[in-house]
Amino acid sequence: MQIILSRKGFDSANGGIPSPIMPDGTLLSLPIPYENDDMKFSNLTFDGKTYFEIIRELNSKTKKDNCHLDPDIRKCIKERENGWKPLFGQQDKAQSHLKNKKVNIGDLFLFFGWFKQTEKVNNQLIYQKDAPDLHLIYGYLQIGKIHDDISKLPSQFNYHPHAKIKKDKKINCIYESCDKLDFLSNIDGAACLKYNKNLVLTKNGCSRSKWELPDFFKQTKISYHSKKSWRHDYFQSSRRGQEFVVTPENNETKEQLKKWVYDLIKQSKTN
Repeated sequence: MQIILSRKGFDSANGGIPSPIMPDGTLLSLPIPYENDDMKFSNLTFDGKTYFEIIRELNSKTKKDNCHLDPDIRKCIKERENGWKPLFGQQDKAQSHLKNKKVNIGDLFLFFGWFKQTEKVNNQLIYQKDAPDLHLIYGYLQIGKIHDDISKLPSQFNYHPHAKIKKDKKINCIYESCDKLDFLSNIDGAACLKYNKNLVLTKNGCSRSKWELPDFFKQTKISYHSKKSWRHDYFQSSRRGQEFVVTPENNETKEQLKKWVYDLIKQSKTN
């Protein structure tokens, strides 16, 4: 099983604010604004408010409503038709990278993004004063099927934004989750996670791109990175690329990586 650290959600160039760690610990990843998609922030809801209302509370200058809901792994944010399943799409250079790294059925995406703790003040959601900007893991998807010929995509998945991209586009793929994790058979094959300090990638007291990873990661290859990414006391994550494929260099490291993922998911309540 390969692990793919997949960067998703609002960033400094797309959205411009951190996704919120909600007061109840929900990691509410905000899909990037995208005018060409017909999904809208105002179509998505959490705890009685639309995403657009939540974003406006956090940043009153927000005006864009269309968004790219991908990965689509949180079922409860909108009404779903029969046949809905968690899906993730990728295209162009990023998809070519996944294919070149032989990402396949059984491999697991760990989605991470830019987050910050929030609180309610006078019934308004605001960022907590002096809360750090963090990269943290907010969800996962283990691959059950790969749809790399969108023209043959099952019709029940036509809601996904990558199903609406021109059919003649050569590099476009949708990853469908498995029903249950093959290493935790009672846990869904894709879900969002509740906040847990073990999900935080950013080293305490550092800028969000400086990570603290377990030592065994030094015995892996992480795409878009090199041995020089390991500094004296942190790992410098790359600003390039969306998909960082983690490949263990030996069987011992493979088992350590699997246990790390197992513990992350088991210890963080899914929703």
